Amino acid sequence: MNRRRFLAISAAALVLPRPSQAAGWTGTGFGAALSVTLHGADPTRAARTFARIGREIERIEGHFSLYRDSTLTRLNRDGHLAWPSPDLLDILSVAAGVHRATDGVFDPTVQPLWQAIAGGADRAAARALIGFARVTATPAEIRLGRGQALTLNGIAQGWAADRIAALLRAEGFGAALIDMGEIAALGDAPQQVPIADPAGTTLATATLVDRALATSSPAGTLVNGEPHILGPQGQKPVWQTVSVSAPSAALADALSTAFCLMDRGAIDAALRRFPLARVEALA
Repeated sequence: MNRRRFLAISAAALVLPRPSQAAGWTGTGFGAALSVTLHGADPTRAARTFARIGREIERIEGHFSLYRDSTLTRLNRDGHLAWPSPDLLDILSVAAGVHRATDGVFDPTVQPLWQAIAGGADRAAARALIGFARVTATPAEIRLGRGQALTLNGIAQGWAADRIAALLRAEGFGAALIDMGEIAALGDAPQQVPIADPAGTTLATATLVDRALATSSPAGTLVNGEPHILGPQGQKPVWQTVSVSAPSAALADALSTAFCLMDRGAIDAALRRFPLARVEALA
């Protein structure tokens, strides 16, 4: 069972408040089953919002997907991108903050290493290309170091959950549960979210109040028999499953990815940079 599949199963088991009226949407994107539940929503109004959600997911994939002609694949192909979208600059800014806080463990430039492992190519040569510090991002241009390529798979699902949350708030919805592969809960009512490992074993339950949750499991998806979460300096996973909650799903997503490769002392040091984030499960 891959990581996104077990996360989808876990999300299906969410313990929700009992609203007087709820409306739900399901779809696919980012390699995952997606869902949004609106509490106390008028069905007609909810239907219009769900159509907007579908369009927003398509727009986000058009920026960040590695499996289609996207903004990201064009950046990786050309090594530079003029006048990048604010979305791409924003997600790279969050990534840069987590990169610094984790002493470089979170590094989106691991994409060449992922490709080398998948294709049986020279890993040492691919690892020499890694280094997020060689990426420059300004409103005028994003430029990669020579031979570099980015993956945003360790942050994009969380970032998408944040975007959908912003869309719902702008539409006036105050209570919702969003699952974009990572979870965002809107509203003042506590929502209980079980945290599962790849085998489906429940490890803990997170209580979310206007808060996000991300769970990473290196062995949830394997690349030629190896965990899909890659350490830029060859770090091996320390944990099999890590779950982090934070006000931002993008932040929780990036931290949970990096923490899989870090010991508890290093995790605690990184969390001091983000005092509103916390570990919900380590296994």
